[in-house]
Amino acid sequence: MASENPLVPLLKAAEAVRQQLQVNAFDAAAVQLLDEFIDAQRPNIKDTDREGVISALGCFLGQCLISTYQGEWAVGPDKTTGIGIANKHFFNPFYRVSQQLAHGQKESVAVFFAGIPERVAAEPRRKNWI
Repeated sequence: MASENPLVPLLKAAEAVRQQLQVNAFDAAAVQLLDEFIDAQRPNIKDTDREGVISALGCFLGQCLISTYQGEWAVGPDKTTGIGIANKHFFNPFYRVSQQLAHGQKESVAVFFAGIPERVAAEPRRKNWI
């Protein structure tokens, strides 16, 4: 039996969150709602549920990055799953969600999301070591 496309679980999780948040699209407005949802839920998330919450919400944030900024699911240099944009930028939506869960608005996913065009316009930082 052929193995399932690895994108299918990511897309299913993103769609489930989209329905839960009651948004029509994976766009900036949806990310704003996600941001508010994370803040509202932060005090209530149990440690035992944290990983699943980060996974589901990260899939949703990733799908918003794909839809808005023409990204694609990719594997990063550190073998993490995330979003590649313009074949030279890699963003980890799971990390962004976990940061806001841990630190609140100073790590806002909406602020991160809104800053993507600026990050993509800038040349990726070159590593200066050999």
